[in-house]
Amino acid sequence: MSDKLKNLITRTISGVIFVAIMVTGISFRPEVMMLLFATITGMTIWEYTNLVNQLPDVTVNRFITTAAGVYFFLAVAGYCSGIIPSAGFIPYLLTVVYLFISELYTKNKNAIHDWAYTMLSQMYIALPFSMINVLAFRLQATGAVHYDFVLPLSVFIFLWTNDTGAYCAGSLFGKHKLFPRISPGKSWEGSIGGGITVLIVAAVVGYIANSGGNTHALNIVQWLGLGLVVVFFGTWGDLVESLFKRTLGIKDSGNILPGHGGMLDRFDSSLMAIPAAVIYIYTITLFR
Repeated sequence: MSDKLKNLITRTISGVIFVAIMVTGISFRPEVMMLLFATITGMTIWEYTNLVNQLPDVTVNRFITTAAGVYFFLAVAGYCSGIIPSAGFIPYLLTVVYLFISELYTKNKNAIHDWAYTMLSQMYIALPFSMINVLAFRLQATGAVHYDFVLPLSVFIFLWTNDTGAYCAGSLFGKHKLFPRISPGKSWEGSIGGGITVLIVAAVVGYIANSGGNTHALNIVQWLGLGLVVVFFGTWGDLVESLFKRTLGIKDSGNILPGHGGMLDRFDSSLMAIPAAVIYIYTITLFR
């Protein structure tokens, strides 16, 4: 068996397991979703801090930075689900203050680098992942909080569909490079093919979500809009992570997912798509 075939089999098996975990974790119960993404947040920040600590004159406190990001995710989840009040964010703020003040008592060479890379982990990883709670939990007119797993799950379905459609279309028709400086493998033809595929899937999701006696917060046209938002920002998220890796001089962010690289490699698109989806949802809500 050739190495290429072995890699394809490994990538397929790990991909199927990954999708099964994500779908089950999001759609089963809200507590499971919280635990799943708190774990993902922690693993991704831990991987990120390992990468940046290899840079000259950078010393990020891995444990506290990771713990802060996980706590922030849980605080947002608790607040959005109505479990905890806004005061639950105070320990996170204290941790951020500590991470700044602690540089006064270390012998690290460049405090600005440490602060910058520490805060980047919170803005680039912890905050976007936390926004999935804003998608998942909706306050109803009765005052009760409703868990809508369809919205967060659809973001990932659109991302996976976009990747598959872009790969197929790019392999068949790709000639014009989308962003050769950052990601020479991507083409305009692939991106267009991925976008068309997502629009088809978004229409199906919108139809199912509003079929029979069901009435979702989004109609079919708005589902199509969400699909386009995920396509654009998911692609930018992929390119942002590619720029991050090129800046560090690495190919993959890790090897925790066989055939798929590291956590950042697997969730790069979602780190831009999730916040963009939140902005989109709240924007259309304002103009109803």
